[in-house]
Amino acid sequence: MRIISLNAWGGAMFDELARWLDGCDADILCLQEVTHTPTAGGWTRFDDDERSLPQRADLLADIRSRLPHHHGLFTASDSGPVNDHEHRSHQQDFGLASFVAETLPVVGIRSAFVHGGYVEHHDRWPSHDRPRAALAVRVFDRRARRFVTVVNLHGLRDARGKADTPVRRAQAERLADLITGVREKGDLTVVCGDFNLLPGSETFRILAELELTDLVRDADTRTSRYPKPVRHASYLLVSDPAAVARFEIVNTPEVSDHRALMLDLHP
Repeated sequence: MRIISLNAWGGAMFDELARWLDGCDADILCLQEVTHTPTAGGWTRFDDDERSLPQRADLLADIRSRLPHHHGLFTASDSGPVNDHEHRSHQQDFGLASFVAETLPVVGIRSAFVHGGYVEHHDRWPSHDRPRAALAVRVFDRRARRFVTVVNLHGLRDARGKADTPVRRAQAERLADLITGVREKGDLTVVCGDFNLLPGSETFRILAELELTDLVRDADTRTSRYPKPVRHASYLLVSDPAAVARFEIVNTPEVSDHRALMLDLHP
């Protein structure tokens, strides 16, 4: 089984992302920063107090069309205004998506907020303290004859940096509660996503209590599209490192300002 995690950057590099999707061979694809705008397609522009970025209006639909043999699961953390090329405003949902190959029976799904709760921003997106969610899916791997629980996370962004705070500790505890609630005894468990944390964060100590081991550690998980010096953001943890056949932080092609994390499990 192949599990891939990527912060999709709202589809800002969609041409590159689409080509990569055609050959990534993911059985479970966990994406962060996924957009969904029921009233628009093509390109839109996202603005907050710090950034102005091109985004796909409906990255969720774009990817569903390229992965027709996957179940597409989406949970929104918040929503806000974006403008199309004719400067018309649309309300866009923003969140997480997990795409699961239809050959894998889905036997459990759960989402929960790890910070805050769902909010609709009608005038402008805030630049920080936005709500964050996690999306868990439990599947049966027929080849390996085991259950696998995969949790997709987009952690809190803080303009002050990625250091530990009481709010991030609370986020980790809520994440741990979700993992404990969705997986069952004996499940191989994978937790992945854009954590927005430094490698030494206490979050990893909290997750270690659930017997989850981080495979990324202090590796660079950003691409050339990200200009800032702190290169840590995305992580992937597993409950049984012996089940890992291969783990790669994908350098090329670049499809976002984040690198993809690719995990192959032994059959």
